[in-house]
Amino acid sequence: MKQDIPFEQVEGVSVAIVPAADNALTPDGHPLWQVYLLNHNDFPLTSVIVNANGYGQQEDGEKVRTSTLRYLFEEVPAHTAIPVEPLDPALFHLNNQYWVSYYHGSQIFDKKFIFVPDSIVPDNFTHIALLDRVGILHS
Repeated sequence: MKQDIPFEQVEGVSVAIVPAADNALTPDGHPLWQVYLLNHNDFPLTSVIVNANGYGQQEDGEKVRTSTLRYLFEEVPAHTAIPVEPLDPALFHLNNQYWVSYYHGSQIFDKKFIFVPDSIVPDNFTHIALLDRVGILHS
């Protein structure tokens, strides 16, 4: 049972959203963004699953939920950033959630990273050392 699994505190793992490096554009001409999973630890993460979805309300008050996309990475090496998915700016008004689960040894770790509506803006940029770029970092 889930209640029998001890979940330890997640440390050294974060999610970043940065403008696409190649200045890629969406079909409607907006700049594309890229989501990364970052492992700041001195050890690799294994059997990593990232569940990505968005939810919230449209401007007219209609509730909306995006499809849930699941990504599997067999290993994320120490001190590495790996791309997870591109992100269209048309979704920035939603809660963008990345639920990360992984193993370190035989212990499972689990954490939700939620970028709240309209938080993905240049005013919130910070330098992300593993990427050597600026973007939004959630730890």
